[in-house]
Amino acid sequence: MLCWGQRRIARLVPRRPIYAAVVLGMVVGLGACGAPEGTRTATTPPIPAPTVDVTPGGGDEVNPTTPVVVSVRDGNLASVTVTNPSGQQVQGAMADDRLSWRTTEVLGYDRNYEITATATGTGGKSTTQHSTIHTLAPKAQAYPSLIPAPKPGVDVGVGQPIVVRFDHAIKDRAAAEKGLQVTATPDQPGSWSWISDKEVHYRPQNYWKPGTDVSVKINIYGVDLGNGVYGQTDRTLDFHVHDSWVAKADGNTEQMQIFHNDQLVNTMPISMGKDITPTHVGTHVISDKQQKYTMDSCTYGVCPGNPDYYRSDEFFAERISNDGEFVHENPASVSQQGNSNVSHGCINLDQANAAWFFQTFGLGDVVEVTNSGGPPLPVWDTYGDWSLSWDEWKAGSALS
Repeated sequence: MLCWGQRRIARLVPRRPIYAAVVLGMVVGLGACGAPEGTRTATTPPIPAPTVDVTPGGGDEVNPTTPVVVSVRDGNLASVTVTNPSGQQVQGAMADDRLSWRTTEVLGYDRNYEITATATGTGGKSTTQHSTIHTLAPKAQAYPSLIPAPKPGVDVGVGQPIVVRFDHAIKDRAAAEKGLQVTATPDQPGSWSWISDKEVHYRPQNYWKPGTDVSVKINIYGVDLGNGVYGQTDRTLDFHVHDSWVAKADGNTEQMQIFHNDQLVNTMPISMGKDITPTHVGTHVISDKQQKYTMDSCTYGVCPGNPDYYRSDEFFAERISNDGEFVHENPASVSQQGNSNVSHGCINLDQANAAWFFQTFGLGDVVEVTNSGGPPLPVWDTYGDWSLSWDEWKAGSALS
């Protein structure tokens, strides 16, 4: 027989599992009540409208060579127009993925351009952006004239330099020269050299190789050339160098030898400049030719009233410098040709030799003068480029 304390324990022991089950059920019940709160669906964020970006972003100093670029985020470009002040659309190209667009033609100086771009997003939303840019206004624009002149089928002699003449002084010569590109085929070393602040010449180290094809690209549009002057336009020039024709006029022998591709093919008697008007020594390049040409000494400062003034019509005239030196026919000096110098600086020939020379020699062909008693041909005198050594010539480059 158990005592009371023992019976109390005996009755209570079996009830513990029931109590645990109740507690467990409460815990489980609490968990079940919390589950729906944890499984609620999150709110879907709104689909953003497309964003359009335009560069340049605006301002009054946009360089006209800078392309207008339109790009989009969170969508695709539907249309883009850039309109000039005349209402004409500037040409442009859309990327294949329609995420960007850019102009494919350069803009003009000192103009307003209206830009309108429309983009659509994935949710059907659309955005239209309007903006305006203004291109810079140069103080002046420098136009580059070219010699030889750009025209189809141009061919020149081996001595022909490339000449770029600007109609405004160029302060930043390096900037201008960086835009001047010459490609020769076959390749041969060459360099630009500045003759003045408006004129720069290019020549190879030695005469052009016969058969050379030359391509010149003048890329100065939009280039700051200094003092508010910008390049007015880009230009191109292509020419071909024909066979080598070099005449060697010797004041000692009073003869002129003619070389075709370095082979002697003719010799003719000459008369060059007399002592008071000697022919320049050095390499001359033919820059012009006229069947009939009126020679007037006043063009180089010897005018009527001066005892040395003259004005006469000469035939088969080919200019070899800009101060009045020509190779031409002179019937009056035939008896002196081959024995003495009596001209005003020209190289005189008889009619037959002058006609042959005129038919054979042309622009860019070379006349080398030695032993004339005259000073060296100045580098600035039309095509005196070959009077400088190669090192002296290269030193005239702004990029040397």
